[in-house]
Amino acid sequence: MATKQKHKISVFTIINVFILSLFGVITLLPVLHVVAKAFSGEGPVVAGLVTFWPKQFQTDTIKYVLKKPEFLSSFKVSLFVTIVGTAIAMFLTVTVAYPLSKPELKGRKFFLYIFVFIMLFNAGMVPNYLLYRSLNLTNTIWALIFPGAFSVFNMLVVKNYFESLPETVEEAARIDGASNMQTLYKVVIPMSLPVLATVTLFYAVGFWNNYMSGVLYITDPSLKPLQQYLYDLINEALETIDATGNIADIDSAMNLTGESVRAATIVVSTVPILLVYPSLQKYFVKGITIGSVKG
Repeated sequence: MATKQKHKISVFTIINVFILSLFGVITLLPVLHVVAKAFSGEGPVVAGLVTFWPKQFQTDTIKYVLKKPEFLSSFKVSLFVTIVGTAIAMFLTVTVAYPLSKPELKGRKFFLYIFVFIMLFNAGMVPNYLLYRSLNLTNTIWALIFPGAFSVFNMLVVKNYFESLPETVEEAARIDGASNMQTLYKVVIPMSLPVLATVTLFYAVGFWNNYMSGVLYITDPSLKPLQQYLYDLINEALETIDATGNIADIDSAMNLTGESVRAATIVVSTVPILLVYPSLQKYFVKGITIGSVKG
């Protein structure tokens, strides 16, 4: 009987691993295709011969994207916006979610209704622009931070996680004389690292990939974020494509193709944020509250 049970478990495990591996490969192939085109020579790209491995390997396309003086400026802007914006967003999210997770909070349902209403309905693009202009925030770095500085959805995710934490831990902290803020920052937050890491990643990716805020509120070239710079670079490359599909009249382009430039911009804009994933991945599966309360 035990042998048969082990056999069933092993078959299920094999099927499960096979299906998950299949989905992983399906997800990975488009990424490999884009990376291969970014590092392939002009001939194979134009002929459509590039699949999942670079042909006629070259780095001129990446150099073309990186060497422009605007790149470093826009990279610094996006880096600053991502770091500062994520820090502000996490502070606001945690400080709002924690009191809303307490049933004894007066007016709790009213506040939740307001937040849900804000999540479902917003003023729109034009009123938001008029508001930012009236506050003299256009062409400032804060115009790239404030639009994403708070997410009701992320706040509700954190609130629900706070509600799932054992009350006995907080009660023990209060008995020891801890204030509400001390309980939050010394007890609740260390126990909530999985959800906080996940929400931090959501905010960081959102700030890094933010494009519309730059289009709406920024006209100063020195304040353009990386995504806006890459979009302008693609347009510049496409405007100079000759009849063969190569980039013409640009000395440093070395007959690169518009398709390879598009692929290179995707690689350049994706790699920095991908480096954040390994440092946060361990928190996604770690049950940090296990054993925090002894029965």
